[in-house]
Amino acid sequence: MFLAIRELKHSKLRYLLIGLIMILVALLVFIISGLANGLSSDNASSIQNMKADYFVMEHDSKNKLNRSIISMEKLDEIRAISDVKAAEGLGQMMITLNKVSSSEKTDVTIFATDASGILAPKVIEGTSYDNKKQGEVVADRSLKEVGYKLGDSLKDDLSGKVFTIVGFTEKQSYSHTPTVYMNVKGWQEINPGLRNHGKDSISTIAVQMDSKAEVNVRESLPVGLTLISKEESLQSIPGYKEEQGTLTMMIAFLFVIAAFVLAVFFYVITLQKTNQFGVLKALGANTGYLAKSIVGQVMLLAVTCIAISVALTYGVTLIMPEGMPFELSADLVIKYSVLLLAVSVLGSLLSLYRVAKIDAIEAIGRLS
Repeated sequence: MFLAIRELKHSKLRYLLIGLIMILVALLVFIISGLANGLSSDNASSIQNMKADYFVMEHDSKNKLNRSIISMEKLDEIRAISDVKAAEGLGQMMITLNKVSSSEKTDVTIFATDASGILAPKVIEGTSYDNKKQGEVVADRSLKEVGYKLGDSLKDDLSGKVFTIVGFTEKQSYSHTPTVYMNVKGWQEINPGLRNHGKDSISTIAVQMDSKAEVNVRESLPVGLTLISKEESLQSIPGYKEEQGTLTMMIAFLFVIAAFVLAVFFYVITLQKTNQFGVLKALGANTGYLAKSIVGQVMLLAVTCIAISVALTYGVTLIMPEGMPFELSADLVIKYSVLLLAVSVLGSLLSLYRVAKIDAIEAIGRLS
C-alpha cells in the first residue's frame, strides 16, 4: 500500500482523470438504478405492497387483472382449501374521474376490496371507506399533491357515479396512475365488463400461503382458474417487463464499460511502468508484492470515487423535479457499490498478468 499511495501522490493529474471517469460511471449507475426503482414503484407499487403471495385468476386471462373476472362464489371455495392462510377478492379497472368542482380530469386505477380485509390500504389521513356505504374512496396521496383534498367529489365519466374522497393512502400506484380504493359493491356498479358475467364478480383473488403449498393449492383450485405468483402478476402489467428490462440492460452495460475502461487505463499505465517494475523485481520485490500494490491502488481509488459518486447522487436528487419517480434505497447503494468495487478490481487483472510477465534483466537492459 505504501508504493500505491506514493504513486497516487506523484501522478495526481493522471489518477485524477481516471477517478473522474470512475465517478461519472458510478454516478450514472446510481441514477439509472434509482430511476429504475422509482419507475418500478410508480408502475406497480399497489401490487408490490400488497399482503399477498399469489393471485388466482381466470385461466385464459394471460395473468392480466383487467382480463380476469371471477364469481364471488369461488372466493369461499378457495378459502376452504386447507393450505390457504387467507384469501380476499380484488376488483380492478382503469377509469377517468372528473373533479366535480372543476373541469379537471384524472386517469386512475380503481382497486376494490374489503375495507377490513388483508388488501385494505393503510390510511395516512382521513378515514377508510365503508363496505356498506356507496361512493366513498381512499386515494393515493399523489392526488393530494396535485390539488385534491378530503371531501372532494369525483365523477366517473362512463357510469356517471360520484365518489367522495374520505381518506388518503401512500405508495399506491398501478401502471403509472394513482390507485383509488373503494368497496367491492361500488366497483361492481361502475364496471361495464360485468354485464355478461353477473354483478357478483371480482377480477382476482389474492391469496396468502406458504410457497411449499403451491402445488397442492394449484391442484385444488376450481375448474377454469389458475394460480400465479406476485412476480408473475407484476410481469404482466403493461410495459413493466419492457421498462425494467431496458433499464437493467443499461445498468449491466455500464458495469461492462467500467470494467473495460479501467482495464485499459491501468494496462497502459502498467506498460509505461514496465522498466520501474523490472527494477523493483531486481531489487527483490516479488510479483505478489507488486500485485498487492496495484490492487490496493485500484481499491483505494475505487472506494474514494464510489463514495464521491454516492454523495453526488443524493445531491442530484435534491434538484430533481418533484414528480420524477426516483427511489434509491440504502440496500441498493451498498449492493451496487460492492459490484462497482468488484468490477474495478476485475479491470486490474490484465495489469497483474502483465506485471507477472515482466523480466527484471530485460527491463534493466532497456534502461541501460
